[in-house]
Amino acid sequence: METLMTTLGVVVLIFLVLGLGAWVFAGLVMVSVLSLFWLGDFSFHRIGVTLTRILFRAGNSWELSAIPLFIFMGELIFRSDISERLFKGLEPFARRIPGGILHTNIFGCTLFAAVSGSSSATTATVGKITTRELQQRGYDRKLSIGSLAGAGSLGLLIPPSIVMIVYGVQAEVSISKLFMAGVLPGLLIAALYSAYLFAQAVMHPQKAPRQTTEESSVTLWQSIKLLSPVLALIFVVIGSIYSGLATPSEAAAVGLGASLLMLAAERQLSWDLFSGALRSAILSSVMVCSILVCAALLATAVGYLHIPQDLAAVISAMDLSPAQLLMILALFYIVLGLFLDGISITVMSLPITLPLVLQAGIDPIWFGVFLVIMVELGQITPPVGFNLFVLQGLTGEKLGKVALAAMPFFILMCCAALLITLFPGIVLWLPELGSG
Repeated sequence: METLMTTLGVVVLIFLVLGLGAWVFAGLVMVSVLSLFWLGDFSFHRIGVTLTRILFRAGNSWELSAIPLFIFMGELIFRSDISERLFKGLEPFARRIPGGILHTNIFGCTLFAAVSGSSSATTATVGKITTRELQQRGYDRKLSIGSLAGAGSLGLLIPPSIVMIVYGVQAEVSISKLFMAGVLPGLLIAALYSAYLFAQAVMHPQKAPRQTTEESSVTLWQSIKLLSPVLALIFVVIGSIYSGLATPSEAAAVGLGASLLMLAAERQLSWDLFSGALRSAILSSVMVCSILVCAALLATAVGYLHIPQDLAAVISAMDLSPAQLLMILALFYIVLGLFLDGISITVMSLPITLPLVLQAGIDPIWFGVFLVIMVELGQITPPVGFNLFVLQGLTGEKLGKVALAAMPFFILMCCAALLITLFPGIVLWLPELGSG
């Protein structure tokens, strides 16, 4: 009961502080300090020393370096005609489906997820490209924002994925097998999202107006040529990882270098484009990274309050079946996702939850994908859903409206988690095929 009250106290503090209109990063710091002071009986001196150390350590995280590099790459693509070609290249595939170019959010995020290990970077890059076009063409604003919030989270599931690397190191399982295991579930979630947009367009045609022939004059062969720059970047980034030449974080630098070379070869790289992309990337990166760093402060506060450990201990004492255990763990991770980032959730909970999973006979590769999906759910749930904040900055909409738009896609992702539980072969088929 004490653990539940402490957890509830932290959640109430987060909603209260952010609800008062505080900047997100400042709100996270305030919640961290107040939680340790009121719920943990820490002195302000001890709080200052602890949080200063964590702030420095989180800000110097090597994994964090991938985010500004991928965002910079996205800004370069956005400001060149490559972004327009991405949109036009996806359009012939999307226009034949009810829902039209709303599907470009799904297709675009799925493609960019293959060059980015970051959900926030995927959301920011594709959102920069599609939100304006969809609004100008009269597509439903709620569906546009919601589909982008949901599809942006695929940056964590479709390889390369930083969260998968963290899990693989902690669980001592093959990271390459984890990457293979994430492909089909990622495509499954993308298919569910597109199916939802399909159904919405059929039931409510006004939400996705049909395009005219003039607006959709690109042929399928031309679309492949238009998509070739992005496909080449996917090949370079993923190829550098699977060839062993670069880690996922280093692959971000490889992708950025390839983008610069590509733009220079096409004579599109100018000082105005470079400096404008750099300025915008700095602003976006500061927004995203400041939230991530301050989330590490909150993760530390929650750790000192023993919330993850105590909740996991309560679960262990229940003597559950594998199905019951997964149901409880799903709820457990959804609660943690309300106020922690994915890496913090993984690092803090796995030492306790993984032994429970292994004891229940659950495959650790399968559980890694299940955990990433749970982490993705946290990306689109308030009050600390990073994709929601990115979209709030891109669209200017209120956080509550963005969260409400993302809710159907939250439910669809829960359905995907249920499907991989009922049919674990969706996750394990590719890793087993690779082993064979």
